[in-house]
Amino acid sequence: MKTKKVGSAGRFGARYGRKVRQRVIDIEVKQRQWHKCPYCLKSRVRRLAVGIWKCKSCDSEFTGRAYEV
Repeated sequence: MKTKKVGSAGRFGARYGRKVRQRVIDIEVKQRQWHKCPYCLKSRVRRLAVGIWKCKSCDSEFTGRAYEV
């Protein structure tokens, strides 16, 4: 379930408390947006898995942090 207020954290329903669900929302928004490539400097990097990132422009794969490059 996804609503406008809680976004993807709606899947938790009323469990875990508001602050924990808000942290989940913040992390998931950060990890799903486009990031800047350290090689070609374009904002075309997407997360493949935990700590694995791929640039759609220069086609380079590299490691980074879990949720952000």
